[in-house]
Amino acid sequence: MAIVFVLVALLVVAVLVTGNWYVWRRLFRDTTAGPGPVRRIGAAVVVGGWLLFIGGMVASRTEAPFTLQRVLAWPGYLWLALTLYLLLALLAGELVRPVLRRVLERRARASAPEPEPARDPIPAGRAEGADPEPAAGPAQDTTTTGESREAGPTTDGSGPSRRLFVSRVVGGAAAAAAVGTVGYGTYGVLRGPKVERVTVPLAKLPRAAHGYRIAVVSDIHLGPVLGRGFAQKVVDTINSTQPDLIAVVGDLVDGSVKDLGPAAAPLAQLTARHGSFFVTGNHEYFSGAEQWVEEVRRLGLNPLENARTELPHFDLAGVNDIAGEDEGQGPDFARALGDRDRARACVLLAHQPVQIHEAVDHGVDLQLSGHTHGGQLWPGNLIAGGANPTLAGLDRYGDTQLYVSRGAGAWGPPTRVGAPSDITVIELASRQA
Repeated sequence: MAIVFVLVALLVVAVLVTGNWYVWRRLFRDTTAGPGPVRRIGAAVVVGGWLLFIGGMVASRTEAPFTLQRVLAWPGYLWLALTLYLLLALLAGELVRPVLRRVLERRARASAPEPEPARDPIPAGRAEGADPEPAAGPAQDTTTTGESREAGPTTDGSGPSRRLFVSRVVGGAAAAAAVGTVGYGTYGVLRGPKVERVTVPLAKLPRAAHGYRIAVVSDIHLGPVLGRGFAQKVVDTINSTQPDLIAVVGDLVDGSVKDLGPAAAPLAQLTARHGSFFVTGNHEYFSGAEQWVEEVRRLGLNPLENARTELPHFDLAGVNDIAGEDEGQGPDFARALGDRDRARACVLLAHQPVQIHEAVDHGVDLQLSGHTHGGQLWPGNLIAGGANPTLAGLDRYGDTQLYVSRGAGAWGPPTRVGAPSDITVIELASRQA
């Protein structure tokens, strides 16, 4: 097992080193005429960016001073996202390079001057009455020197100046595309999540509960990057929907109560007719789930730790995240749902979509989850989609429906591409209405 781990680690390191060398080569080596400060600065930027990222990860895992975590996290995590899109853009540029070379080659040939007609090397003789031509002097070598040939224009598309031009165009376009993508994706996170509204019909829901609204928020990820200001935006957005109930379905934080207690304080302002409820996500167990359960309770939220509460028209249950199993605090569906009245509709809060199968076995009508971030950074959706039964949105498994939120915040880079953040208002519909 240890050998497999070492081999996988070596493979990952090899891929990272190769990818970053490729980025440096295309952006800095191929766009300069020779060794110089630009190449050295480029190498320092690439290496420095990864050192900041690694430093930020280590600082968050070793409980380093929170100020240091923030200083390292912002540039380090953004560099991670930027590297991803630089690599993708440069790989796409490989398709453009040969096309651009051919275009330049054709232009060079079209603009080349027409060659002069060849002269007859045989003397035509002297015209009648013409003076004799002077004797020819020593023959002069009119062959172009190697230096002038090298400096002359090229028409095969492979000249040094032409290759440099193509590399600069492709490299510049790739850098602009990557910076623009990461910049827009970061702006989308920092401005706060948008509200989505989804109607979910439940067969067992009584007519009196038709139109009941549940505000679902997941994956806020308060930490060194997203702090109190972001939490306030999330709270204000939720309250503006005037929900009947608020469900916080895990991954609230990335850090300890000592560091992030002030950032989470705005949660005390959450307002709903039937209260706010919370279940743990996997990141709570990285940070210390027990301390956060107590903290959210102090802020006025109701933790559902493998528990159920009977609301006027349906049951609301919650199970711990799978990550709690290592601490003996994993999900317990029997405890949360085993003795309930199955004639009543049941809504389950469970952080990970993969918990849907136990929900189906226990007759749950609707499971509300998060965890996937919708992939967060394209093409991460391909990986997240393969690891989860539903990536985002509403789906059905037998008689159980599953809704997966893309989440309000972001983990790692405060950036989303192709997976905008959201807070969802689930409006329950009775088929008797």
